[in-house]
Amino acid sequence: MLIGSLTTIPSAKVIPYWFKHHVLRQKDKHTDGHASHYSFDTPLTLKGLLPPAYDEATHFQRSLKQLRSKSSPLEKYIFLSQLKDANVHAFYKLCAEHLAEITPLIYTPTVGDACLNYSHIYRRPEGLYVSIKDKGNIGEILQHWPHTEEARIAVVTDVTHNPGHLDRFLMQGLNHSGSRILGLGDLGVNGMPISIGKLSLYVAGAGIHPSSTLPICLDLGTNNEKFLEDPLYLGLRQKRVSDEEMTEFMDEFMREMSIHFPKLLVQFEDFSTDHAFKYLELYRNKYTTFNDDIQGTGAVILSGFINAARLSSAASGQPLEEHRILFFGAGSAGVGVAKQLLSFFKLEGLSEDEARERIWLVDSQGLVYDERGKLPEHKKYFSRKDYTGPPIKKLINVIDYVKPTALLGLSTVKDAFDEVVVKRLAELNPRPIIFPLSNPVRLSEVEFKSAVEWTNGKVIFASGSPFDPVEYENKTLYGGQGNNMYIFPGLGLGSILAKASSVTDTMVEASSLGLARSLTKDEEDDGLVYPRIERIREISAQIAVDVIRAAQKAGVSRNTALKDKSEVDLKEWVVSKMWNA
Repeated sequence: MLIGSLTTIPSAKVIPYWFKHHVLRQKDKHTDGHASHYSFDTPLTLKGLLPPAYDEATHFQRSLKQLRSKSSPLEKYIFLSQLKDANVHAFYKLCAEHLAEITPLIYTPTVGDACLNYSHIYRRPEGLYVSIKDKGNIGEILQHWPHTEEARIAVVTDVTHNPGHLDRFLMQGLNHSGSRILGLGDLGVNGMPISIGKLSLYVAGAGIHPSSTLPICLDLGTNNEKFLEDPLYLGLRQKRVSDEEMTEFMDEFMREMSIHFPKLLVQFEDFSTDHAFKYLELYRNKYTTFNDDIQGTGAVILSGFINAARLSSAASGQPLEEHRILFFGAGSAGVGVAKQLLSFFKLEGLSEDEARERIWLVDSQGLVYDERGKLPEHKKYFSRKDYTGPPIKKLINVIDYVKPTALLGLSTVKDAFDEVVVKRLAELNPRPIIFPLSNPVRLSEVEFKSAVEWTNGKVIFASGSPFDPVEYENKTLYGGQGNNMYIFPGLGLGSILAKASSVTDTMVEASSLGLARSLTKDEEDDGLVYPRIERIREISAQIAVDVIRAAQKAGVSRNTALKDKSEVDLKEWVVSKMWNA
């Protein structure tokens, strides 16, 4: 069955798309609808269509060998895209069995290069493109999607960026109207690979059936002159529309989505800072939607921070509620993470006001505080009222003032955490918490190896992009990766199975706390703050259970059949709904 009541698919022979004109289409009604999927009553159906010695297990190894023969990550991305088209089962089997190797190729960091080159490497349609030219007629465009009944989750992006201002303080984005993916700027329609890649991870990480996924890219124009002048650019050749026109478009888009896809969860990805907050607030209580930049990023960092704070407090003897967190970067991701981390202090017994006092923000002008002058709306909540002096512009000076126990970077400013900054943190804390969360690696605030050396191996580290383990004093040290993939598959799965009418803050928090509790004894002994990514299916299943329970408590679950299930029965039921390649 497909997910949603949806999930397991009967085992079927799958053959490459080259034979699609020679055999019947998949008859099973739960196929994902692509022409590359077929079922056969007997292997004899394939006689003459495949080489005599062909078998699926060997072909899987052949595909893996072909992948590894490619010389660059972008070539590997292109190969995997072709494989998914040709044989979706082989693609997801590769993802499942070699997750640590495949994830960086279909998601960050390689997806950044795929976006920049999208109009040049484009092969075939995948997903829906809805442009400003469709305004007033969006419903008809949505009707063209061939899997309306199966659709359960959409990743929608607009990928925008403010013209002439690279807004260095924006981290990774997963919402697609082409605004601002991974700090790459205004991508226009070239942002589609983010929606596609993210949904591939929903499938690989949580067993959401491929045909239940819907990638959408909103084309509202682009202010990227390079793309506008590129003869191969696939998007509209016009500047971005005004905020007023965009909001009218978004209102129509969300209304029509709810009509044509009434069972759909919509995840926003990579909208510009102001738009990300604006549309989340406009739609979160009206439709089943969440923003991964704001809520997903915040949840995964909260989880890692919970485990990091325990390690840090064990070394210092400091109570957990006395941690002080400094954010370098105050865009949508930074503020979203900061708001999520309020939960850490509230769990330790602090009020919301008291929790807010434990968090400081730094943007391009230095410390964010009221007396500095007019501030963007999203920064006001954490703006300091207890400082009235002259601006503190340099990070090292802010550190001397705040004396943080944790420094989190969401700035996309390469090497912002230099040796002076990191060593000062190590002087202040026996085990400093340093989370450089910007993606990709080339934009990371500090590399793991440097952080280890400058703190004499004492750093508690998690990053937005993966870093190799470091050998230090005859010991192998592992840096965590605050990858949203730990959160969004389970959060999405739980929301879908609960048939949630909205995604509440308590559901997001439940996903974070579930992740924090997921470490095994071996992982704890290795000093990890996140579990090993190879366990993602197991982790996502438990997070989905926690999300369902949170949805029930919040009164937003419409799947009443789950209410009386025991924890064991609910976990088994969730696992039974996860599709396997």
